[in-house]
Amino acid sequence: MATNHVKRAFKYRFYPTDAQAAELSRTFGCVRKVYNMALAARTEAWTRQERVNYNATSAMLTAWKKTEELAYLSEVSSVPLQQCLRHLQGAFVNFWEKRGKYPRFKSKKKSRRSAEYTSSAFRYRDGKLTLAKMTDPLDIVWSRPLPEGAKPSTVTVSQDAAGRWFVSLLCEDPPVVPLPGNGHAVGIDAGLDHLVTLSTGEKTANPRHERRDRARLARAQRELSRKAKGDGANRRKARQKVAKIHARIADRRRDHLHKLTTRLVRENQTLVIEDLTVRNMVKNRGLARAISDAAWRELRMMLEYKAAWYGRNLVAVDRWFPSSKLCSTCGTLAEKMPLSVRTWTCGTCGTTHDRDVNAAKNLLTAGLAVTVCGAGVRPQRESSRTGRLAVKQEAQRATAGISAPKGGEDVKRTMLP
Repeated sequence: MATNHVKRAFKYRFYPTDAQAAELSRTFGCVRKVYNMALAARTEAWTRQERVNYNATSAMLTAWKKTEELAYLSEVSSVPLQQCLRHLQGAFVNFWEKRGKYPRFKSKKKSRRSAEYTSSAFRYRDGKLTLAKMTDPLDIVWSRPLPEGAKPSTVTVSQDAAGRWFVSLLCEDPPVVPLPGNGHAVGIDAGLDHLVTLSTGEKTANPRHERRDRARLARAQRELSRKAKGDGANRRKARQKVAKIHARIADRRRDHLHKLTTRLVRENQTLVIEDLTVRNMVKNRGLARAISDAAWRELRMMLEYKAAWYGRNLVAVDRWFPSSKLCSTCGTLAEKMPLSVRTWTCGTCGTTHDRDVNAAKNLLTAGLAVTVCGAGVRPQRESSRTGRLAVKQEAQRATAGISAPKGGEDVKRTMLP
């Protein structure tokens, strides 16, 4: 059977010449200007109960270029300007269909500096990429090769806050061949003392990437705060110095998570995690910094797409499942389990538990029960009768040794207290 090709982006770092950097900077500025003007026009029309679509904003762009004030828009490639109007149209579609908020204006200092080129605005030949309005190809560091015979359909050029330049090439790529099944299953408990604790008892230390550079970051931020506010060169250099430290921290964190998640996906057929609401957890001012540095959300995202790539099963157990308070040996539910308690002894069977290992074991049991019972996990839908998540119901029944209700039996009677 022939395999369907999928679109996949390949990101590389490159080093532009002064002329290329100037051209790209002008393009970024024009993209931001056109996006904001089109958003303002559409917002004004929205207040008059009128809808302005992409075709109308494209006609506006043509008219803007003919004015003396905005004639500089004709100096850069027209393709990135048209693409930003398409992106704005997509943002409005997401807003109308309640998938996103109302589009916001792009800020010169805070918004991402990027421009997207379609195939008519670049030339890729013999491993060299040349953009429109440029005579020389980009000096790209090919850290990994593109798929054999791949032809990029779009190219996105961006510059981060640290001043680094990146190019992302969207190509057709054959899907990753699924790994052979091995029957292994593992429960994964995320934490702060240890980044992950497995049901096998293995613990992975939390590198605390941000803490390693905290003193250097604080010093750079103090220097930035002393600079006069505005667009001065000294303040710009100090801001970039802070951004470089943040970039180094983020790179180390991402590299560590990639290595960890790839190993977990390769070694296990089924992976069970807890459905944590990181957005709410970071509201705890005492733990927000540590939780953000651990990057639990990024960890889960990597597990999700890598499991899909390699044919693995990822199960997310409901966040309210009492994995830490439940004895993995006899199923007894402890009344209280404050965060300060790292080991505890079950009052029923006398088993002494490591808090994190016990939680990982319970997550594994609950996840396997969900897989066997067939309860929906993603997306997690509430039960129509109880308003509680099906994942939690099936997991708690299985952990407590209770069979599923039959027929019209009220499921509330089978729930743990």
